[in-house]
Amino acid sequence: MGAALCWMAGMELLADPVTLALAVVAVFLLGLAKGGFSGLGALATPLLALALPPVTAAAILLPVLLVQDVVSVWSFRHSWDKWIIGWMLPGAALGVAIAAGMAALIPEDRFLLVLGVVTFGFGLYRLWIERGGRIVAASTSPGWVGMLFGVASGFTSQVAHAGGPPFQMWVTPRRLPHQTFVGTSSILFAAINWLKVPSYILLGSFTQQVLAAAAALIPLAIASTFAGIWLIRRMDAGRFYTLVYLLMVALGARLIWQGLV
Repeated sequence: MGAALCWMAGMELLADPVTLALAVVAVFLLGLAKGGFSGLGALATPLLALALPPVTAAAILLPVLLVQDVVSVWSFRHSWDKWIIGWMLPGAALGVAIAAGMAALIPEDRFLLVLGVVTFGFGLYRLWIERGGRIVAASTSPGWVGMLFGVASGFTSQVAHAGGPPFQMWVTPRRLPHQTFVGTSSILFAAINWLKVPSYILLGSFTQQVLAAAAALIPLAIASTFAGIWLIRRMDAGRFYTLVYLLMVALGARLIWQGLV
């Protein structure tokens, strides 16, 4: 009976067909990102924010991410770079704290603007990379530079679960083996996601409805992560990525407009 009531509470937030569809797409994109399709997960929160308040959208997706982290970390547990994690994680903790402090001061309707700027900037950055451009740190940059990129990763992850670009800027030039790159990303952002939990609790974001909605999406979260792990070894996703990043730019622009008017 308790499980049924919890499921019904969660479905109150997802009762609208459009909201449910956006939630399903958002969770699937997060799963693909955790499986190795780096960057796709940044589209999840702004997508769900089209139907729900952005703070609520982010709160629903955080428990989903925590479950997906278990799958991705286990899958890549033997392939990660301890030196990179050691430098970036302390900076990420600081970035999470800064963003959480700002969230307590920013009205929820203004949060749309912040989310839109992060989404728009991420999309432009990734399109530049796809066209052969480079916005990266030198491959020989010292560890303290990585700590600064960690601050940026923690900040954008706290705001929109979109901490990928700073990580990619610092780590990509080091030309890690593909499995090591994905494993390092998986472990770093699994740690960052747990660092975000206290602030979500303190801000009162984890309501019963939010947690129940997240629980209803967990089966899809697990399946999509395994799907991402399976696909990353078999698929050339170049055109798919370009379409996603174009959508991200358009979506970011829409959120900015909503936040300004």
